[in-house]
Formats: sequence, C-alpha cells, structure tokens
Amino acid sequence: MSVRDSVQKDFYVVLGVAKDASPAEIKKAYRTLARKLHPDKNSGDAKAEARFKEVSEAYDVLSDPARRSEYDEARALFAGGGLRPGSGGFSGGINLEDLLRQGDGLGGMFGGMFGGDRGRARAPRRGGDLETAVTIEFADAVRGVTVPLHLAVPTSCLACTGTGARAGTSPRTCPSCGGSGSVMRGQGGFALPEPCRDCRGRGSLVDDPCPECHGSGTATRERTITVRIPAGVADGQRIRLRGKGSAGERGGPAGDLLVVTQVRPHSIFRRSGDHLTMSLPVTVSEAALGAEIAVPTLDTPVTLRIPAGTTSGRTFRVKGRGVERRAGTMGDLLVTVDVAVPQHISAAARAAFETLAQEHPGAELREHLRVDASHG
Repeated sequence: MSVRDSVQKDFYVVLGVAKDASPAEIKKAYRTLARKLHPDKNSGDAKAEARFKEVSEAYDVLSDPARRSEYDEARALFAGGGLRPGSGGFSGGINLEDLLRQGDGLGGMFGGMFGGDRGRARAPRRGGDLETAVTIEFADAVRGVTVPLHLAVPTSCLACTGTGARAGTSPRTCPSCGGSGSVMRGQGGFALPEPCRDCRGRGSLVDDPCPECHGSGTATRERTITVRIPAGVADGQRIRLRGKGSAGERGGPAGDLLVVTQVRPHSIFRRSGDHLTMSLPVTVSEAALGAEIAVPTLDTPVTLRIPAGTTSGRTFRVKGRGVERRAGTMGDLLVTVDVAVPQHISAAARAAFETLAQEHPGAELREHLRVDASHG
C-alpha cells in the first residue's frame, strides 16, 4: 500500500472510534469487529474477509502507541498541505524520496510506517496472531478444564528453516530494492514507495527454491496443542497463548494464538459474576410450613432449610458452591424460591385451602394498597 493510500485511509473510522479514543476503547472496538467479521464465521464472504483485513490493518497501527503517533502526524501533514506536489516534487522544495531516506525525524516516521528504508535489509517480522474457538461445558468453565485443540496453522518450513531456499543455499539480497522490499516510483509530481516487483516485497531473491515450500518459507501443518482453560472463564472470553500463532518472517518470533471460549448453557444453573444462581420450585405447603430440601450443585447436593412462611422470590445463599476465583476462593450458590401453585387439587385439598383463606383473607395483605379517592 502506498503512502498516500495509508495516510488517506482513516483508521479511526474503520474501527468506529473517536480520534482521541483510549487504548481500551480501540481494543474493544477491534475485538467486536474481529469476532463479527472473522473468516471462520463468514466462510466464502469476500466482503467480510476484506473488511476483516481492513480492521486488522487499522488495529495494527492504532494499538501501537508509537505507530499511532506517527500515523496521526502523517495525516496531519497531508491534511494541512505540508506535502503537496510542487515544482521541486513538493511545495517548499521537499522531495518525498529524500525524506524517506532519512533515518530520523519525518524520514524515520514514514520509513518505519511504509517501508521507505531503502538500502537496508528488512528486519525480522513477528508472525500474525491466529484466533480459534473452543466450546466447553458450563461446569468445565466454572471449575477449569484441559482441552486439546486441533489446528492447521502456517509455520516455518522445516526443510529450509523459513528462508525459502533449498537446504545448503541462502537467499540473496534483491538488487532492485537493496533488500528493503520497496522501490520509489514517480506518480505525477510524487515519488512514492511501492512493493518491489522483482522480489514481491520480500527484500530477497531465491535462486534455488526449497522443494518443500516452493520458496515461500512457510508450510501449513496440522498440529494438536493442549490448552488449559482456567477456572471461572466466561462465555466469549479470550485466552492468549504466546508464540502459538503464525510463524514469523526472516527469523522473527511467532505470533500468538487467541482461543475464544464458548460456554454451553446449563439446564439448571446460571452465572452472576462469581456466583451461581438457580430457581428452586417449592410447594405451597413447603413454603407455609417449612421444609428441608435437597438442592443440586455442580458437586454434591446440599440440604437447604426452608423456614416456615417463606415467600416466593426469597433468595438463600449456599456458601462456597459458586465459581472458583483466581485467588482460590469460591463464590456462592444463590437459590431463589419459586412457590408453585397446584393446577389440579382434590376436594380435601380444596377444603383445606378454603379454611386457610378464611383464616388469612387476601384483603389483609392488600390493606396498604387502598387509595383514598378524596385525596386523589
């Protein structure tokens, strides 16, 4: 991508954030868009794939404080007319090619962002991050679990150790770009960098390609890794595995693997932070007279004492039967009583309820709801 294209593209608009957005806001916006646009969820959708790449490009720049600052300065220069075509290539006699060759100041800024460091071999580059998802049971999310992940990931070719050249040979520096991977080409009054056509931006040429990877330096390999899902992980939470992503270029470190946890819902329990919640149906007689009821947990059942006169909606706390915290302590189980009214009753039960109604008429419960019409 040329300098003009990169600078004119508004990465803030791409991520949907303000220009003064905090790093946390930028990260949140990127994760939301990446989850929505990820190729695994949009198989065959070219537009989603292009948008995903655009979002990743924007995040790569804006997530790095130094690159973000350089990008903002570059956009300010272009927007303010500081780099315009003129009689000397640019107004004020500034030539962009000379500017890009400088090792500091604006030259360092543009060179670092857009590959203008001609004459210097390209530095090792970190591999890209990969993202995958794993689905686990509710109980495993609460207690933690170890799961195997089967991945097909790009890695350095073992035959050539990532150089792309046949074993025993080495790539040579591209004479056209001097190893930088980019060349300066005139476009009207501009002299802008673009990927070198001879080496395709790699900065080196392979005369005798590796027969295994055909000169690419990478190979896709199936591998299985074991991942420890920590206790208390939430649905949608990401776990970062350092160095388990794509292989780096020119000896650079591998990227990271981001594992998104998808937690299956439980038939009984729900989560509320570090606590588990559940609804406990009880009969009218159990609520009125009191009872001891066996309540399930993710481990062994516990006996819960329901006091006489318990009303529907009352919540009881069972200590230490919730979600395991990082500190090793446990959350609680919150049990909410749900008084179930029978739909079909016998004649004897009806007579008992009628007696109960006479002893405790409903009007007494609603005494406080009366409104004096004279006072509105």
